[in-house]
Amino acid sequence: MAENQESTLPQSPPRPEQEDPDPPTPRSGHPPRSTPATAPEHRSTVRSLLRLWPYARVIRWRLAASISAALVAMLSVLVVPLVLGRIVDGPIAHHDLSALWPLAGALLLLGLVEAGLFYTRRVVLAGPLAGLETAMRGDLYAKLQRLPVSFHDRWASGQLLSRATSDMFTMRLFLAFPLVFLVVNSLMFAAGTAVMFVLDWRLALITLLPAVPLIVLTRHFESGYSLAARRAQDQTGDLATVIEESVLGIRILKAFGRHRTMAERFRSQTHELRETELHKAGLLANLWAVIVGLPELALGCALAVGAYLVAQDELTTGTLVAFLSTALALRWPVESLGWLLAYANEAATATDRYFEVLDEPEDGSAPAAAVAVPAKAEAEADAATAGTDEGIRLTGVRFRYPDAPDDTPDLLCGIDLHVRRGETMALVGATGSGKTTLTALLPRLYEATGGTITLDGRDIREIPRARLRELVSVAFEEPTLFSASVGENVLMGAPDASPEQLRRALDTAQADFVERLPAGTETQVGEQGLSLSGGQRQRLALARAVVGDPAFLVLDDPLSALDVHTEALVEQALREVLGSTTALVVAHRPSTVLLADRVAVLADGRIAAVGTHQELLRSCAVYRELMSGEAAPVLEGSPAR
Repeated sequence: MAENQESTLPQSPPRPEQEDPDPPTPRSGHPPRSTPATAPEHRSTVRSLLRLWPYARVIRWRLAASISAALVAMLSVLVVPLVLGRIVDGPIAHHDLSALWPLAGALLLLGLVEAGLFYTRRVVLAGPLAGLETAMRGDLYAKLQRLPVSFHDRWASGQLLSRATSDMFTMRLFLAFPLVFLVVNSLMFAAGTAVMFVLDWRLALITLLPAVPLIVLTRHFESGYSLAARRAQDQTGDLATVIEESVLGIRILKAFGRHRTMAERFRSQTHELRETELHKAGLLANLWAVIVGLPELALGCALAVGAYLVAQDELTTGTLVAFLSTALALRWPVESLGWLLAYANEAATATDRYFEVLDEPEDGSAPAAAVAVPAKAEAEADAATAGTDEGIRLTGVRFRYPDAPDDTPDLLCGIDLHVRRGETMALVGATGSGKTTLTALLPRLYEATGGTITLDGRDIREIPRARLRELVSVAFEEPTLFSASVGENVLMGAPDASPEQLRRALDTAQADFVERLPAGTETQVGEQGLSLSGGQRQRLALARAVVGDPAFLVLDDPLSALDVHTEALVEQALREVLGSTTALVVAHRPSTVLLADRVAVLADGRIAAVGTHQELLRSCAVYRELMSGEAAPVLEGSPAR
């Protein structure tokens, strides 16, 4: 259909923010504990499917038109037996061929009407359903962008990928076919039953005898099939994770000769999925055998009784033919019941999995009033603090990861730190001391579990996230690039930056190699930027951080992958950038520390000392050990994040 439904579908528009890649953290390869495989027991199929209504409501008239077209088409099938009965008792019984042609024409017309209505049903619904799927997928993606980094730490990417692909297809197909025919077949069965009672109530009772055992069986089938469907869809998500990790880590697998180990893991999970699918097929086969077998037995009994009644002149041959034809026309609504119920359960499971993500809280969100700050008020707030000497201030900041064991201490246990406006502060500490985590708190990639963080006197929780991430620019130690051009990757740091700013950022990062690429800044770097060296990726990540001339700059060991010569050039260019911004720089080497005005030492979850490089060398033993590389302590009991 030419009509575009997408613009009217309910969507939660993505917020105008783009997060830099997450700091590396351990992540489980399975769904979080909040999504157990037994979830279908706690929600009925109907309740789960009703959650689709806010989306389906927009296309409700199209759905109603599709159901109406299918219903009229199916009801026309019930007219055919009545016409056949007239033919048998009329033209055939009286050998009157002239009366046969009008009735034969009526049968032909009914066939054409049925075909036309089924064509109309598909055409009316195809376009709107495609738009609905697009809207739902867009909402899911927008939600994933808004969810905190801690959510992505807990969820395997394959689980999210399967929800955005296979689960979405399952829900759309349910609305296109099973939903329509669950309604149509139920109404057709009721109408057909009424026709059979009108023709002969005795035969109708015999034919409907299997109804009670079928109802009991389908209820039992639904509970078992729901669990199997959920297990299969979760296993599909796990399998997608294995495939993704194998593709992204192909260099490691080949370098260490571990491809056979990963292949065995893949085979093991495919075998588990195969067993689950076979279990589902077995449940459906058992149901199908009973659904088909019992009505056939009842129909055979009705035929025998009907033949006896015809022999006793209690029933005409035409009426018996009409009755049996009506009963045969109801075979599809009855036999399709098993398949329709199975697909409804799979769609309900897919719906639950979809809304598990949408229901995740966007924890630590700013108050509604703060998020909705008008641009004018925002500008006034910025102007009010422009002349202060606040800079970055952390007061009593505490943090622990949500998945940290209860008996472990907080990773950050009360951080007090002040980076003056226009100052560059180096942050040093042992491996696992929480330096990367601390830098992730400033742009609110993680939410502090205690204390306050202010930027020029404003609590970061009162600054809309989009605005906060315009103010704070980040370059992580692990540079991540996307399947886009060099220019597009760098301009993620400031989409509105001018070509001059782009060139200046590349110069600052000493990314002159870009000029030697086949298409310069238009060169596609490929997935994860693996077509570039580690040092080249790190320089582009640094350019991305500085391209927008941010007010606050957070650099997590930004020079670790550079050779000594390039590092010296980058440091020289960085000094100019750092002179016009407030910066916090995670440093592991003395050369990086020398970029800073002052140095903060992080130990035991607290700031142990603050001073210049020379002051700390004289007064802080921990700092001397870190800078000399002698007996640098590794903190036990804290995740190295």
